[in-house]
Amino acid sequence: MNAILPATPQDAESLSNLVNSAYRGNTGRQGWTTEADLIDGTRTDADLLRKIIESPGSVILKCVDQGEIIGCVELRKEGNRLYLGMLTVKPACQKRGVGKKLMWAAEEYARQQQCLSVYMQVLTDRTELIAWYERQGYADTGQRRPFAFTDPRYGTPRKPLEFMVMEKKL
Repeated sequence: MNAILPATPQDAESLSNLVNSAYRGNTGRQGWTTEADLIDGTRTDADLLRKIIESPGSVILKCVDQGEIIGCVELRKEGNRLYLGMLTVKPACQKRGVGKKLMWAAEEYARQQQCLSVYMQVLTDRTELIAWYERQGYADTGQRRPFAFTDPRYGTPRKPLEFMVMEKKL
């Protein structure tokens, strides 16, 4: 049985390995949510994750199965909205409901924080992922934001990319 718990700073290295393996490189290509063909390099590192975990108003929820972290999601309260990012499931565990379980936990967390909605940014090139989020009740807000990270720890895009902002009212 999977358990969803708040991550601790001691989880940062494991979370970094999970996120990078799911989003980038050859292991990322084993799952259906990879960015490996769009962005080179890493997605994050342990230091960045530790800062998120230790930041007031932020939490990373982890999904643990038999002692192994197999999924995670970053959450950050922003006024009466909750930002959802870095939803990650280990490629070998995808298509087993882990992502949905993390989404439900994130939405429950948002309700506990008195948030009225949950929003996220999704690369517009990720049409299969956008369709999955739409099936979970998220809608395109019409907002677009450039992929404009200058920190190489977030990766280097192979072409100009932009984010679609999606939101779900609670």
